[in-house]
Amino acid sequence: MQIKIFNIPIGADESMTEELNHFLRAHKIIDIKKDLAMLGENTCWTFCITYMQDGRSLDNNRASGGKVDYKDVLDAEIFERFSNLRKLRKQIADNEAIPAYAVFTDAELAEIAKLSPLTLAGMQKIPGIGKKKMEKYGNVLVENIQTIADEENGISERESGQP
Repeated sequence: MQIKIFNIPIGADESMTEELNHFLRAHKIIDIKKDLAMLGENTCWTFCITYMQDGRSLDNNRASGGKVDYKDVLDAEIFERFSNLRKLRKQIADNEAIPAYAVFTDAELAEIAKLSPLTLAGMQKIPGIGKKKMEKYGNVLVENIQTIADEENGISERESGQP
């Protein structure tokens, strides 16, 4: 078990917050304690994070040249949703001529796949998915996943109330 402390000044730029979010996504977190603190004349948020060093760290897997095998990490049903989300992400990325990871990372898609039901409110709670991604891709993702679920359950567009 390890401890890492982050101090983020009030009004700091997004890079410090993103550094914290990246750390949280990349480690198995045991506990987080946050407190508003005074450092000299500056006010900042202090986060004390307890985490597992040997847990499934995305950074460690990447540093060693390995990748996270989501088929091993996710159960079969969630992995199927994850695969569908990856296909949708590829379509979006191809249409916009951007890299797929710029739409959503695999780690974000894995967390989205775990949501049942998939809602915008649920997606907003996932680290790394901010307001811009929600505005740009949130509705598209929810609508397409609902269509896939309806097809899997044998519901036609007429039965689901869609034109």
